[in-house]
Amino acid sequence: MESERTISVEELAKRVQALEDVEEIKKLHQRYIDLMDHLRYEEVLDLFTEDATSEVRNFGVKKGKKEMAEIYLGVLAKNRGSKRFDAHLAIEPNITVDGNTAKGTWLIYIFFSKPEIQWVQGKNECEYRKEKGIWKISKLKFTRTLASDPSQYP
Repeated sequence: MESERTISVEELAKRVQALEDVEEIKKLHQRYIDLMDHLRYEEVLDLFTEDATSEVRNFGVKKGKKEMAEIYLGVLAKNRGSKRFDAHLAIEPNITVDGNTAKGTWLIYIFFSKPEIQWVQGKNECEYRKEKGIWKISKLKFTRTLASDPSQYP
C-alpha cells in the first residue's frame, strides 16, 4: 500500500491561488476578444501592461501602448469602421501560471460576413503579468494558421 502524502495548508493555498489565477486570465482574454468584437479598441489597450508588446499579423512587433495604439486605433479601428462584420472565438486555452506571471496559448477563429462569408484560424500566444492584484496582457502574438481563402494567411 502506498503511503498517503500529506499536503500542507500552504500548498493547498498555493494550488487554489493558481486555479483562481488561471480563471482570471481566461476572463481577461475573453474580455479582450469581446472588446475586439465590439470595436472598443481604446478599452482593449487598457488590458495591456504599459510595457506590453503585440504582434498582429503583418504589422510587426509593437512595444508599449503608444506603438500598439498605431495598430489597434490607427489600422484595425479604421479598417473595421463602426459596423461589425466579423466575430472572434477564442477556445482551447492552455495557461501556465508561475507566481505573478503566466503564459498561454489560444486557438482563435475569426468569422467574416463581408465582403463574403469567410473564416480564419489562428493562434494567440500570450504572456500575462499580475500588477497590483490585476492580471494584464504583457505580450500578445497573433498568427494566422489557416483560412477559407488561402490569401488570408499567413
